[in-house]
Amino acid sequence: MKIGVNLWRSSLGAISAGLIVAFFCLILFWHDPLVFWNDDYELSVLPVFADVARSWSEGHWPILSPYSWVCGNLAGEFQYGTFSLFVNAAVILIWKFPLTFPQQAAALSIAHLFMLGVGAFLLARDRRLSIPLSIFIALIASLNGWIICWGATDWFGALGAFTWLPWAWWGAERALDPRRTKWRFLWPAPFVYLLVTGGFPYTVLMLLLLIGWLSIKSLVQTRRISSILPMLFGVALGFGLSAPAWLAILDLVQGSARELQSPKAHWQWLVPPAALPGLILPSWTVNWTDFSSRHVPHTATELACGLVAPAALIAGFIWRGRMLIARLKWELILLLVVLFLSMLPTAGLFRWSFRWLPFFHLVLAICAAEILHIRPGSPIPATAALVLTALTAIAILILHTAGSYAFPLTWIFLGLAATWCLSELLLRDSEFHKCVPVVITFLALLATYLCIPTNCGVPRYNFSQELLKPSPLDPQRLYLGIYPWAELTYATSNKPQSVGQTLRPGSTSMWAALHFINGYSPIRADGVACEFAASIHGEINPDVGSYLLSQQAGKDGELALLGVDGIVVAGELDLTPQLASEWELVVSTDEGRVFHRRGAALARVRSVTSIDSRPNQQFASATISKITDSRDWVETDVDVPNGDQPALLTFSRPYFRGYKARLGNQKLAVTSYRGLFPIVELPAGAHGRLILAYRPSWLMWGIGAATTCGLIMMFSVLAASYRRTQRRSYSSLPPETFGRAVL
Repeated sequence: MKIGVNLWRSSLGAISAGLIVAFFCLILFWHDPLVFWNDDYELSVLPVFADVARSWSEGHWPILSPYSWVCGNLAGEFQYGTFSLFVNAAVILIWKFPLTFPQQAAALSIAHLFMLGVGAFLLARDRRLSIPLSIFIALIASLNGWIICWGATDWFGALGAFTWLPWAWWGAERALDPRRTKWRFLWPAPFVYLLVTGGFPYTVLMLLLLIGWLSIKSLVQTRRISSILPMLFGVALGFGLSAPAWLAILDLVQGSARELQSPKAHWQWLVPPAALPGLILPSWTVNWTDFSSRHVPHTATELACGLVAPAALIAGFIWRGRMLIARLKWELILLLVVLFLSMLPTAGLFRWSFRWLPFFHLVLAICAAEILHIRPGSPIPATAALVLTALTAIAILILHTAGSYAFPLTWIFLGLAATWCLSELLLRDSEFHKCVPVVITFLALLATYLCIPTNCGVPRYNFSQELLKPSPLDPQRLYLGIYPWAELTYATSNKPQSVGQTLRPGSTSMWAALHFINGYSPIRADGVACEFAASIHGEINPDVGSYLLSQQAGKDGELALLGVDGIVVAGELDLTPQLASEWELVVSTDEGRVFHRRGAALARVRSVTSIDSRPNQQFASATISKITDSRDWVETDVDVPNGDQPALLTFSRPYFRGYKARLGNQKLAVTSYRGLFPIVELPAGAHGRLILAYRPSWLMWGIGAATTCGLIMMFSVLAASYRRTQRRSYSSLPPETFGRAVL
């Protein structure tokens, strides 16, 4: 009975924690309806998810998108959670409602923040912390400065993955608990899967660090390797379930621009040691290194954690430092390691080390909650909060680190710290006393985001709902957009009016199902993204654009080979496609000019008699009919004349390794034109139905691994349920039954 009551209380507490987090976010949304609507969410995340919802409605898993060449491989881009059941379910459900863009962004983020709060609560409860302290941890894990200012309002992939880190931690600790059954290895697997498929490589690093830390801790405490085997097996199952996701990004990143990123990127957005007082007062302003490698004054909003946690930790060292180290030495080691990682430059494909901060906030919250749990009702943490806030305020005046938002936030924090101190005197014997740290944390975080802008200076664009309509562009044509750097040119700070209807910067073409070469891609895979020197935000190199329009816009030029029959040129650029006989101006707006190739739109599959990549060969002209162009495949009837010459077919879609071609029962080789688009050579006299399908080896191996791990989990769950049923049956039999059985 007691177990049932505890389970009910924990479940109710977990839901309550999630609802408190959601309520907090709704307050922010009421205060600023655009709070979740910034930068990457506008240029990339939301338009791609609109295409994901469209793909599911068409009956396709959204692995590829036909509406962008640069961002065509959604699975390989990783950040869109292509293989996450939770992300896809959330997108499908949210897109069923007639919401505006900012409302869709808010719904998507709040759904994940709710689950993040629930997971953090459960993690805390398994550490035998009280319900108020578990809610305290849930608030900091879900509403800390980095999650709100970056994950929930800009880099959705970071939130989509970190949502499941507390869950994975919870499951891993359960797998390490020897008091549980031999089936305990199942606990971490589903949450590791959701974390990896959530779409953020940094969170995978956090998970690996967490697993390594838990393994070392268990080995030191038990001195038995067998103690960590259930956890490691469960984690391995989770990675197996998520194999398609990580195999996809490993394949796409080969030869990409991401592999060649500037070394300067590894020194950007490190947490400067001088910023650490921001843990007490987030308005603390010192120089950080931004995306342009400039040292600029920046408020420490990313370090916001609600005042209580850092004050409690510092008070714990003042109060009983030795006991604290003895009891929390492992958590403190993890806390320091993560903090140092956030301050050190990155390496390889990773950049911007301040991305470790949400993990730091989670560990900090756990350490603080443990300290508050050791001696509940002690006035020392509250006193420390008041003293630290006052000292930080004085330091702000002396060191001139006030920035633009020190007041009234400093006065609010002083008032909250004083209120906490008074509550220790007036509410010591009250039941409400246990909830005071939760209330102070909630109010401190709320005051932080009401006083300091949450978008940390990233651009915001005025995209209207009209972008759901294709006008003035033609959905049947493939466009090349040539426009200046969107972040500087079209942000509301420079253009407050509505933008994008003609230009479709980033991946915004996906909203209206328009076909564009351009697209938002941090990876910029080998192919058209590298060939055209595309930037992350979708712009192509201006010099490349000028060359293409002046030298490659003819009927035999590179643009024709790609299938480009539409060009959009921004009004800020003085560029026009050459050869008036080939192009005509069809639309001119304040944003730019739209040119169409004269005649009907080019077919998606074409037979060419020559190609410059094979200059010494001539090809027969094949008859092509009944083209069916889908997301992951294209079908067409082909008829090649008899004779000595083969036919060469070009497909107007971005090339990725893994295309397979088949004519009837005959397999055909698929190559590419300079890595830009697929080409297939057909023998003379060939005829029938040609199928070109995207079936990469990483997808086949990934599905195989995920299926195998899924079957292992399913049979394990069934076996565990069967054993539990047997135990219950035996426990219900009278004692004399066992005697007869033995006899």
